[in-house]
Amino acid sequence: MAAPQKKTRSTAQKALIRAALDTETRFVSAKQLHRRLEDEGASVGLATVYRQLNSLARSGDADTITIAETQLFRACAQTEHHHHLVCEHCGTAVEIDPPSEDWMRQIAASNGFEITHHVFEIFGLCADCRASA
Repeated sequence: MAAPQKKTRSTAQKALIRAALDTETRFVSAKQLHRRLEDEGASVGLATVYRQLNSLARSGDADTITIAETQLFRACAQTEHHHHLVCEHCGTAVEIDPPSEDWMRQIAASNGFEITHHVFEIFGLCADCRASA
C-alpha cells in the first residue's frame, strides 16, 4: 500500500511570501525577498523564505533561474511552459517566445540528440540599467 502524499500546509508565512512574490515584477533572490519582508515588519526566517520559494517553484507557481550562482524567483501568471529575457543587473524579466520547436528538433537531430526537455532564457541588460551604467 502506497504512503499517502504529503499535503502542503497553508500557513500565514507561506501566504505572506507568496503575496510578496506576486507583487514583484522582476526575478528576486530569497535574500532580497526576505529583506523586503523584514523591512515591511514581517517576522519570517530566511530559511522559511528559501523553503517556500522552492516549494512554489516545484509546484509550478513560480519560475526560477540562476544568475551568477544565485537562484532567483518570480511568480508568473502563465501556467504553460514559457521563457524570459532577463536583466542581469536588476532582474527585470520579459516573457518571450523561444525559437521554434522545429528549429530545436533540427539542431538536436543534426547533432545526434533527441530532446527530452529544454531551458531557454536570454540574459543581458535592460534599457534602464544600460542608461545608468
